[in-house]
Amino acid sequence: MHRTYSETAQHILTCAQSMRGGGVERALLRMAEGWLGEGRRVTLVLGSDEGPLAAEIPMRIELIRLGDARYSALFALGEHVRATAPDLIFCPGNHYSAVAAMARLRLGRASPPIVAKVSNALVRPEQGRFAAWAYRRWLRLHPRFLDHVVAMTPAMAAEARAEMGMPADRVSVIANPPALPRPDAAPVKLPDGRYIVGVGRLEPQKRWDRLIAALPHIADKQVKLLILGEGGARAALEAQVAALGLTARVSMPGHAGDPLPALAGATVAVLTSDYEGVPGVLREALSVGTPVISTESSVAVREIITLPEHGMVIPREDPEALVAALNQLLDPDRVRPIPVTATGDPITDYLALFDRLVAQRSR
Repeated sequence: MHRTYSETAQHILTCAQSMRGGGVERALLRMAEGWLGEGRRVTLVLGSDEGPLAAEIPMRIELIRLGDARYSALFALGEHVRATAPDLIFCPGNHYSAVAAMARLRLGRASPPIVAKVSNALVRPEQGRFAAWAYRRWLRLHPRFLDHVVAMTPAMAAEARAEMGMPADRVSVIANPPALPRPDAAPVKLPDGRYIVGVGRLEPQKRWDRLIAALPHIADKQVKLLILGEGGARAALEAQVAALGLTARVSMPGHAGDPLPALAGATVAVLTSDYEGVPGVLREALSVGTPVISTESSVAVREIITLPEHGMVIPREDPEALVAALNQLLDPDRVRPIPVTATGDPITDYLALFDRLVAQRSR
């Protein structure tokens, strides 16, 4: 039987499927490092530590390695909660909400508070009718097993209240901690001359095929394209590059431990996703003074690209708009934006929320 031993979240338990390079897991590791730095104990239930993000796991974190990268392996989370008696469970993104639901089901009243972060869009225009209906029904169940939801922007918070039916007093707005330079990361070989950069997993959600397809149609026939990330769509994207005769202009070197230098050196950063949560890469690009182009993949995109000098937002299915935006931002006379500095203290804000929820449960 779980019991809370203090009125603050001294011990936080979280989970991840693998260390293969997703933005959700990378943000989780930054948060865990911050919580550890504030003197908290953090336990990470990890399906598999294989993958490039393994190098970023904080040294003082307590790891429970399952040795099984299958999603279903995390359904045993409740057993690890019983064994370790954390004060609070943190679900790092939408992908893990079924794991949180299973933990609540197994633990019942013995469950500590469960806080979940909204990491991806809750409205998915690309879904078919039945999939969209099922997804809405699933979202409506979330208030039954989550004590609180964290959204990264006000618009995402409004979407959580509307789509999940989560009461306003159970939704908070806290940004991800900003990415910091990692001097220990292997350097990325940058293209010669001007280049466009994309950063994200090579998965269908990211729709890098749109960006590759646009490259032959832009005015500057010398500009290169660098895509940083790894994933299951690599073979299809490489085949597309070859079919378009772009092998000399497109490079996909894989995961980057520190994408900031590549973002800083690019003329423009581009995100062509079908859907996103709050795309960290847009903030990272703007933090180093690189303008951005993004599809209308999230309600949060326009909260990041707030000024014309920051870049442009385009429709998801409009290849002509993508080419036009690229031509505009690749104009050699265009002035780069002033770097956008992150504000606030996400680590402190998260811990204040966790402490409040644990104190409420202890009464």
